[in-house]
Amino acid sequence: MANGTICTCKRCSRRGLMGPVVLITIGVLFLLQQMHVASFNRLWPVILLVIGVVKLLQETASTEGHTGSQPPPQPPSQSPPPPVS
Repeated sequence: MANGTICTCKRCSRRGLMGPVVLITIGVLFLLQQMHVASFNRLWPVILLVIGVVKLLQETASTEGHTGSQPPPQPPSQSPPPPVS
């Protein structure tokens, strides 16, 4: 993070899930193929489903307690210039 703290909100903690989950899914699919339970050629769409589920979990996670970068503060509003006559 910008200020040196690590954010512990649910959205930030789920960001790092994609790689490990996809790797585990591929490993399980190849294991099923080696055990002659199912063919990888038929089950590869499972990888797309897993990616979709992980993305859905990431986007719907709460940002309560987020300690990341904040949007820049808005300048104080100025009154409009007087009309020209």
